[in-house]
Amino acid sequence: MFGYGMLIDTTLCVGCYACEVADAERWGNPVSEQHVLSSVQNTAVLQVDESYLPRMCMHCAEPTCASVCPVGAFKKTKTGAVVYDADKCMGCRYCIQACPFDVPKYQWNSLNPKVTKCDLCHERIEKGERPACAEACPTGARTFGTVDELIKEAQKRMYVDSGKYYPSIYGVREAGGTSILYISDKSFEKLGLKMNLPNHPLPNLTWEILSKIPNYVFWGSTLLSGVWWITNRRKEVQAFELKLKEMESQKKNGTPDHYE
Repeated sequence: MFGYGMLIDTTLCVGCYACEVADAERWGNPVSEQHVLSSVQNTAVLQVDESYLPRMCMHCAEPTCASVCPVGAFKKTKTGAVVYDADKCMGCRYCIQACPFDVPKYQWNSLNPKVTKCDLCHERIEKGERPACAEACPTGARTFGTVDELIKEAQKRMYVDSGKYYPSIYGVREAGGTSILYISDKSFEKLGLKMNLPNHPLPNLTWEILSKIPNYVFWGSTLLSGVWWITNRRKEVQAFELKLKEMESQKKNGTPDHYE
């Protein structure tokens, strides 16, 4: 693994939701009363019985969302963050279907819908700063650092206080490894984290399947690209027609097209 990530210690999370507020401020979203991942909430703290489970994009070492995106709207950066380019996105939503952790969400109520998810505040990392959620956490439940450092820190905590922690680090092997790691005082299954994931990167399976249906991939991508082009072309035509109508209206009313 390479780059930065985050170690989430659920034994230290008290459900104060400071991370959710920091996330809302970072993205310019309203603070939600619903503590779930959504199109306006990229980090959330779920309550599971008497425990709290912070959720966010797992920033996979080899992200499946990037492997299925036909236009390259997703990519894994050197910082460790998996980032999304809304300008490239054509709304196929393959990423939502492919994500093994059910993270990406879609802005269904927007006139110009995009996919939303945590980007690990990669622009802050590039400036030498910590992600907003980690900086806002008052209890140290979120530790930011390189993935290698975080694994060592998790192992140290489990060794020093072996009776407190469940003897495993979630994210080291799941789906080929992720940049977000979890340690807890109970099994990850009880917390609701997915346990039926393979230990190898899922893009390997993605490409294995896609290689067997190249014609469908080609024509499917071509069709989607065509839909994207037609949609954008239609917008351009509508804008042009609107401009013509305005010019005709100005001429009828004796209004000059421009002023000297």
